[in-house]
Amino acid sequence: MISKRITNKFSTAALLLLFVLASPFPLNAQSNEDCFMCHEDNQLKGKRNGRTISVYVIEKKFNKSVHGDLECVDCHSDIDPEDLPHPDDVEQVDCGICHDDVQELYNQGLHGQAFARGDPLAPLCKTCHGYHYIIPVKNINSAVAPLKIPFLCGKCHREGTKVQLQRHIPKDKILENYSQSIHGEGLLKKGLVVSATCVSCHSSHRILPHTDKRSTIARNNIAATCSKCHAEIEAVHRKIIRGELWEKEANVLPACVDCHQPHKIRKAFYEQGMADNDCLRCHGNKNLTAKTDGRSLFVDYTVIKDSKHQNIACSQCHSEVNASKTRPCVTITKKVDCSACHSEIGEQYATSIHGTLFAKNDPNAPTCKECHGTHGVLGRENPDSPIFTTNIPNLCAKCHRKGEKAARRYTGPEVNIIAHYTQSIHGKGLLKSGLTVTATCTDCHTAHHELPHDNPESSINPKNIAQTCGSCHHGIEEQFQKSIHSPLVSKAGKKLPVCNDCHSAHTIRRADNKGFRLEIMQQCGNCHPRIAKTYFDTYHGKVSQLGYVKTAKCYDCHGAHDILPVDDPRSHLSRENVIKTCQKCHPSATRQFAGYFTHATHHDPDKYPYLYWTFWGMTGLLLFTFILAGMHTILWLPRSIQWRRQLKKIMNENSDEQKDKKDKSV
Repeated sequence: MISKRITNKFSTAALLLLFVLASPFPLNAQSNEDCFMCHEDNQLKGKRNGRTISVYVIEKKFNKSVHGDLECVDCHSDIDPEDLPHPDDVEQVDCGICHDDVQELYNQGLHGQAFARGDPLAPLCKTCHGYHYIIPVKNINSAVAPLKIPFLCGKCHREGTKVQLQRHIPKDKILENYSQSIHGEGLLKKGLVVSATCVSCHSSHRILPHTDKRSTIARNNIAATCSKCHAEIEAVHRKIIRGELWEKEANVLPACVDCHQPHKIRKAFYEQGMADNDCLRCHGNKNLTAKTDGRSLFVDYTVIKDSKHQNIACSQCHSEVNASKTRPCVTITKKVDCSACHSEIGEQYATSIHGTLFAKNDPNAPTCKECHGTHGVLGRENPDSPIFTTNIPNLCAKCHRKGEKAARRYTGPEVNIIAHYTQSIHGKGLLKSGLTVTATCTDCHTAHHELPHDNPESSINPKNIAQTCGSCHHGIEEQFQKSIHSPLVSKAGKKLPVCNDCHSAHTIRRADNKGFRLEIMQQCGNCHPRIAKTYFDTYHGKVSQLGYVKTAKCYDCHGAHDILPVDDPRSHLSRENVIKTCQKCHPSATRQFAGYFTHATHHDPDKYPYLYWTFWGMTGLLLFTFILAGMHTILWLPRSIQWRRQLKKIMNENSDEQKDKKDKSV
């Protein structure tokens, strides 16, 4: 019975009904307003088949439905408007009263037959179309809109449902296979509502097994079903069928489903090659060459069978072939368009520097086949593939090695890119140590969306370079994004350093390399010239200039990637952390030791006046001493010369006296 708490509403309705009966005006059929007096209550409950159900109806939604112009009693015809409140055991609505043609089709189908024999799993009209809020099929929100049909049918026909388990239907992954088929991809991925759905092949209401001659999927009818969309399918097939043979030898010629497996569509029961064999009649000849330029047109089919396209027919790539021609490929006027299947990658390529060059008909613009190959396309995880990680540098070097076609366009300092990369920490890790996780050209420049560094969307643009490097060096990126060098922190409006400013782009060395450690101070000086100058005036700076790497450098005190202002408590040089920073080199450092002026300079009288005047005082004293000593030397020089002359004269006189004495003695 209906809940007692709404008895007052029914009493009100009964009084209203008595008033209407006593009225002198003619009595009309019960209106929807009468029904919604009770059914607008969202707590209203009823009973059906022993189960408690909600009988709440939203009036606004009902009025917008396809039945919005109907009265409730048009469908619920068993309700007596004079007997309110009406009993719970309301009869099931018979949609066939209005839709008799559809009801007849339903009764003939599997669903109607199941309902007739009392099968509880048999779907009813409301199972698919809903109850009170039925909207047109053309409305995207309709339960039977094309985009929702696979999921609607999948409620019963998905693997593992009661329909399959209790009715012993083969465990075919119908919904999964459909979603991966060309029809499913067209509908679910690209939103092509004209793509075939379940009802396109099985019909909407008279669903019959394929063994029934009336079925839309019966062998004799399947061609007509497929032809509703593929109207020219017979003309596309091989000429020997000649159209009329479909009727003359219906049991001999293959039907659509013999080649195109139901639900999977793209797969086939036969071994792939019937269509390819047509191509190989000519292209399997090793001596076949093009008449225009003499290039070989031979196709090694074994190479295709070992490639990523092993399940792709020739005509899927060479889509312009016409099977009705003696030579199907005679109709080909364009090159293979890989973006027909790889649309997202095609869009990336079109906007890249490679794609823009190709759009300009530049003969040096690389295309898909130059990197991936033609018929022997291999996956990037295959070591034999040209796009395997260890092969990437050599692949890019075909154009970007010094002297090659791409390198001739370079105008900046980076002209020997490949050679520099091979000697970098990334190149050595990849080519010498075989570390396939190390960075290659495509990791930094991307595989298909290569853009110049000055393009804001480029992966190597200064705004994006930290994120690019962070794809491998994630922990360092997190530190950098919190540092004073990050645009997220620094709002000074100045040019901020990024990864390649310190580490370079292609000549990246180990951070513990002696050369890198000595050069990093010059890198810091590019942005901080005054501070760098003061550093080189200190003991640390002078010793480091002599090549001593163990002395403190910029990053030893300020940090490498987590540089923060001194007043930030997290900074290596904050009051809380400065002693620990000094103790990395000076274990016995104290608070007084840490008070040492690291960048003190005698060139700044405002910031360091004592040091400034002491320096110039000592310098003046030194100059005065040297000047005084020099003047003394200059003044003493004439007298020194005179003394030397007198000394020489005296020595000569003494020598003559000794000679005379010697002669006299003889």
